[in-house]
Amino acid sequence: MSPRKAAVLRDGEGEANLREHLVATAGRLISRRGTAGLTVREIAREARVADGVLYNHFAGKEELIALALHAHVRDVERALGGLPVRAGEGDVEANLRACVAYGLALHAAFLPAFAGLFSQPEVMRLFDAMPNPLGDGHGLKAVLAAYLRAEQGLGRLSPDASAEAAAMLIVGACHEWVLPRLLFGSGPIPAEAPPDFAEGIVTTLLHGIAPRPAS
Repeated sequence: MSPRKAAVLRDGEGEANLREHLVATAGRLISRRGTAGLTVREIAREARVADGVLYNHFAGKEELIALALHAHVRDVERALGGLPVRAGEGDVEANLRACVAYGLALHAAFLPAFAGLFSQPEVMRLFDAMPNPLGDGHGLKAVLAAYLRAEQGLGRLSPDASAEAAAMLIVGACHEWVLPRLLFGSGPIPAEAPPDFAEGIVTTLLHGIAPRPAS
């Protein structure tokens, strides 16, 4: 272990090695100020290492940023906790509102970190090649679809509807709420939408996936 590395890790940063220390440092910067204009020098200064150290552990800045973004999304999801509903518990309509609220909070928390990356396609390519930061098979769409299928199995939602399509509608609505504000500066990005936003989504979904009355 080099003296420089030992000094950094002795100072209480806590990562097992310098590579992890650099990823964690970049992740903290992203969570505070996003990715736009983030430089190697800024990351190195925050990590308290020489600029060139980063290139000893990563193919380039793009790889480091992609890894830090991955960690940032994972940390956001962990901070929010899992989907706040369980099949068979509570009222289905209220549960769907909670699903929409959770999706909005999740997207509002992590999407701003991607705002500075439209001119950095290599970062996006590297990020996309990584495993889902929310867990393999446990992205928001997959979790929502699993919940809806479980409710279908209990007879609380129509078995004829597509749980995957309904989950995609919820996720798409969350994107629609966040992305215009993020991309076009059309307003701040509150984690909560007006009640009529969630109400409209839930009402529309229930018209399509509520159990049909027996003939």
